[in-house]
Amino acid sequence: MNRDYSYLIDTLSNWNYQLDEKQIQQLDKYYEMLIEKNKVMNLTAITEFDEVLVKHFADSLSICTIIPNDIKTVCDLGTGAGFPGIPMAIAYPNFQFTLIDSLNKRIKFLQEVVDAIGLHNVTLVHARAEEAGRNKLYREQFDLVVSRAVANIATLSEYCLPLVKVNGYFISFKSGEIEDEISQSGKAINKLGGKLTKPVLFSLPNTDISRSFLIINKEINTPKVYPRKAGTPSKEPLK
Repeated sequence: MNRDYSYLIDTLSNWNYQLDEKQIQQLDKYYEMLIEKNKVMNLTAITEFDEVLVKHFADSLSICTIIPNDIKTVCDLGTGAGFPGIPMAIAYPNFQFTLIDSLNKRIKFLQEVVDAIGLHNVTLVHARAEEAGRNKLYREQFDLVVSRAVANIATLSEYCLPLVKVNGYFISFKSGEIEDEISQSGKAINKLGGKLTKPVLFSLPNTDISRSFLIINKEINTPKVYPRKAGTPSKEPLK
């Protein structure tokens, strides 16, 4: 391995987290497989190593700054090319991860990654978010649900909160201005059994990339009518 991971190592150190040599090697193998598969399948527009290090690896692992202490099971909904789920699963080998995506080709690729780098704490599921949220295997089964998916928080909450256990958490990775989105989504989050806490704003070190975490506590069971049928949460976000 001759790629330079010092940015990630130093950044995590500043966040009071550390990866061992095996974990760095797992990330490196993941990077190699991602770039190779990206030649024949659209997984990510970010392919240069330095950019992947910052915008995918460091960004995914920035959650180490806020992750709750009482976590055992994690779901990454709409995982895409595996972010943040795969880096998180590498960094937290004692957690059990379920990565869900609607495109089976992506799930098959991620299974190849999981097998190649020896991740024994990852289960991969091919399903639409609406299907997963109604499936008793996944509904209200996770201590923490995360998503880097690009959608408004009302829509994401309808997808994700049905999967969160009562007293668990949904954490959404966000960028850009979020104040209006937050103000417009409070009632929707409450309908789904959640309560939004104050967002955590930060920048990725040595960059001008501003990020934020929206942290939603699951206080009561999500009503059975949610999530609504496929396509509805995105076309008609709750208000």
